[in-house]
Amino acid sequence: MCIPFAWANEHVDSLSDMEVDWVGSVDPKEHWFYIDYGLLLIFGGIPWQVYFQRVLSSKTAGRAQLLSYVAAFGCILMAIPPVLIGAIAKATRWNETDYTGPYPIAENQTSMILPMVLQHLTPDFVSFFGLGAVSAAVMSSADSSVLSAASMFARNVYRLIWRQRASEMEIIWVMRISICVVGVLATVMALTIPSIYGLWSMCSDLVYCILFPQLLMVVHFKPFCNTYGSFSAYIVAFLVRLSGGEPLLGLPAAIHYPGYDEDNQRQLFPFRTMAMVMSLITLVGVSWYSKWAFETGRLEPKYDIFRCVVNIPEDVQRVGEPSEAGEQVNPYFFLLNHFAKKNYCWVR
Repeated sequence: MCIPFAWANEHVDSLSDMEVDWVGSVDPKEHWFYIDYGLLLIFGGIPWQVYFQRVLSSKTAGRAQLLSYVAAFGCILMAIPPVLIGAIAKATRWNETDYTGPYPIAENQTSMILPMVLQHLTPDFVSFFGLGAVSAAVMSSADSSVLSAASMFARNVYRLIWRQRASEMEIIWVMRISICVVGVLATVMALTIPSIYGLWSMCSDLVYCILFPQLLMVVHFKPFCNTYGSFSAYIVAFLVRLSGGEPLLGLPAAIHYPGYDEDNQRQLFPFRTMAMVMSLITLVGVSWYSKWAFETGRLEPKYDIFRCVVNIPEDVQRVGEPSEAGEQVNPYFFLLNHFAKKNYCWVR
């Protein structure tokens, strides 16, 4: 909605003008840096909760696959408007507008390009709708994140670890309290950390380095992973990622990998991809070794504290894998599967 008005603004030069370098260039020494971020965008976007929330809510596997392909094509289309907005901002003579900030625009001000374009290059009604849409999207993401964090703590931590026999009402009250606590912590982080983009970037890195290997193995190579490998891979990926530092969050680099940029305090080496690969290797290696050690008697069954190799709980053994007919041995699992296929919400 804002692009036609911003593009036609009298203070915007033609994008075809050779004097306006809105494409830019990449230094050869930064090629691996951009490859690292490219792999992060490709594979790091798969394990996000917002994606699997929609995949798991689909009625059939075919519909989930179709939804994924359509979404991939949609992401490419939706990347065009931000590129055009950035190009328009690059071709704008900001000193001739109502903009009173530093000119030329500093690199640390690039995150403000969208509100600047909406405010100074479009009519008031377009700016109203644009900023309203951005605010609605931010609030939607924020409340879903708070709700998902509180619900996961209440059910996956409080109920499974501390109170296995907790009633549904008790879980609901724990969830309500958790929402307040998570909201307060999120507010404190937003007020103390100078860059919201830095938080998003760090979160994307952790999803790519930690969650992608876990999801890949659990979904496609389930027999080759277990809890011991998963836990070890989590620690390895987390430590390797933190060792590279994060300038946007003020985290110094503990290790200077080859090609470290001293001037900008950033890693040009693809250490994020290295952390992901190390996590994947650790997951497979530790899982194989722990399985081999327990099954050959090198380790006694009492040391299987995670109960995933030899001390498998009886209810898990009874359910087992789906048969060819698609029925489950456990009647409760059959009911859950039936209601999931009907796309209903089943509450115990």
